[in-house]
Amino acid sequence: MHEMGIMKSVVSIVAEHAKAQKVKRVLLEVGKLSAVMPDALHFCFDVIAKGTVLEGAKLEIIEVIGQAKCRACGQEVELHQIVTACACGSRDLERLSGAELNIKEMELEAA
Repeated sequence: MHEMGIMKSVVSIVAEHAKAQKVKRVLLEVGKLSAVMPDALHFCFDVIAKGTVLEGAKLEIIEVIGQAKCRACGQEVELHQIVTACACGSRDLERLSGAELNIKEMELEAA
């Protein structure tokens, strides 16, 4: 489960930026093509956050759909899997979104 390693990094980064302030909420952006399971991230978050400034914080995840632009015809295509063909038949696609894994926001408790 690589989500555990990912969440260790997320908690470490957020804790570093929080500078010892209590964290109330963390918002992640996770692409549907990133091979990261949001349910597993939620589970790992509670385990990894224990004993840190993130303990008790709420984890919110926004799932980003995959989007690509066909290099053959210029049409934008929604990606439901990594290998997809455009309606024109071309598989020469430039991925625009869907592989993200970003910490978008964190909310701290008022001092």
